[in-house]
Amino acid sequence: MKKLFWPVLLSVMSFNATAQIGPEEPEGNPDGGPPRWGVGIATVLSDSPYAGENTRVIPVPLITYQGDRFYFRGITAGWYIVGSESFQLAAITKLRFDGFEVDDLGKKELAQNGIDYTLLEDRDIALDAGLAATWSGSAGEIDIELLADVTDTSGGQEASIQYGYPVQFAGGMLTPHAGITWLSEDNANYYYGTLDEEVARGVINYKPGAVTIPHVGFSYFRPLGDKWSLMSTVRYSLLPDEIQDSPFIEPDTDRTVSVLIGIARAF
Repeated sequence: MKKLFWPVLLSVMSFNATAQIGPEEPEGNPDGGPPRWGVGIATVLSDSPYAGENTRVIPVPLITYQGDRFYFRGITAGWYIVGSESFQLAAITKLRFDGFEVDDLGKKELAQNGIDYTLLEDRDIALDAGLAATWSGSAGEIDIELLADVTDTSGGQEASIQYGYPVQFAGGMLTPHAGITWLSEDNANYYYGTLDEEVARGVINYKPGAVTIPHVGFSYFRPLGDKWSLMSTVRYSLLPDEIQDSPFIEPDTDRTVSVLIGIARAF
């Protein structure tokens, strides 16, 4: 179920020394400007909450671009509206890989949840658009995103806020963080509930409604010379009761844990 792990990878990664660089921040480039390209490789380990899934170990490419106003980071593209050392506001678009392909779910586990997998439909990729803001200073950093599905795949919205406090550690930057993500009713119902067409075929009618998902974790970034860098992220998310009760979720699953380790080179 690889679709599940792309959002895990690209939502938990902070890219502290490249992705957070604003248009007026020269860190990371010995020539005095922001790094234009970053290319590398990472490995993601993540436990899936969906029925029949186990821990996956997936190698993935890391590709970023940082311009004066435009940036690209994996599945996110953005255009800075405001950019300074302490505050950035950007209009962004982001691919959403939440959901699943039915063939990747455990048929036996779904049956134990009262679901006939032959009556299900895939949950498709979507494109979100919205705003992303970052405040940073001596008290730490706050990241906020407000997104809406512009492809009408779910027709839903998402809002998230995260606080982190970076500290120097072992030659690099360690950033413990905590945050919360709110999924609108349409968003949560699409990815964790049953669709009306599935219900018409005889699938149980389950709609979780709007949910909030808290998380804690940390990111670590360490330069390796002038161009290379090492990065890692750990994220622990608590699933609310509305998601735990979904017929698509493995019984007794109340949290997810994701770990990323990667290395990249700036150009």
